[in-house]
Amino acid sequence: MGGGAGILPTVPGGTVTFYGVRGSTPCDGPELVRYGGNSSCCVLEVPDEPAVVFDLGTGVRSYGEVLAARGEAANFEGSVLLTHLHWDHTMGFPFFTPLLCGGGAVDIFGPRQDEGRLGDVFAQLMRQPFFPISPSELPGEARFRDCGDDDFALHHAKVRSRWVRHTSPTLGFRVESNGISVAYISDHGPGTSDDHDEFVPADVLDLVDGVDLLIHDSQHTAEEYEGKRTWGHCTVDYAVHVAREAGARRLALFHHDPAHSDREVDKILLHARELVSRRGGPDVIAAAEGCGVEL
Repeated sequence: MGGGAGILPTVPGGTVTFYGVRGSTPCDGPELVRYGGNSSCCVLEVPDEPAVVFDLGTGVRSYGEVLAARGEAANFEGSVLLTHLHWDHTMGFPFFTPLLCGGGAVDIFGPRQDEGRLGDVFAQLMRQPFFPISPSELPGEARFRDCGDDDFALHHAKVRSRWVRHTSPTLGFRVESNGISVAYISDHGPGTSDDHDEFVPADVLDLVDGVDLLIHDSQHTAEEYEGKRTWGHCTVDYAVHVAREAGARRLALFHHDPAHSDREVDKILLHARELVSRRGGPDVIAAAEGCGVEL
């Protein structure tokens, strides 16, 4: 994998694998081969614990294929931590093999909605004339759980959810399991509030404090950001700033702009590492499909 992607040599406790790393829309082309074009999805797997899936972008279809190859799809039981309901974070759901082919079951924890229960609002994404079946018509079982500022258990794992700044109700998550910690803040935009650009909300610090791996929105360069500051995303500079302020050990740049080629993501990664070399901060990688980070 290019641009720093690959397996980091650390003490085994769990593995985060990236299956989709793009934001806004899935994309394709020869200039996107190394980092991949699927939209947001990554998975935390810890020995003897159910898998924890972050988001349901098109990358979750690839994860389903991995489960099928392992012979685990039909009996899959795991949890999904869903940040929000935008298409790029949900469109892989009906193509997730454990649900599509039957036998699997997932608990989906996602943001409370003003319009009604999470499951009912989510079902609006899958209805005629826009989609041929509803979530309840899938062979597998999906159970929706409404979340906000909550702390809860998933088997032996501890999960923390907090609201983050985006263009619609959006959560960030922290998972602690088997002695490791992962924070996932895929969509986070300082420009959607009146806060100054360097401000890091207390809830975000709460999620990221001393975490082993922070997976954070880094969709824009500083030059791009001025024209897109209300879009609900942030610069790579801000992602590094959040990681430094909270004392994260590693930072995975995530939610790459679909217009950024592999070479452009390489440059963004190099810029992030230069920031760290000047100011201090965590190890930085750029998330890529198939990249496994051992913790």
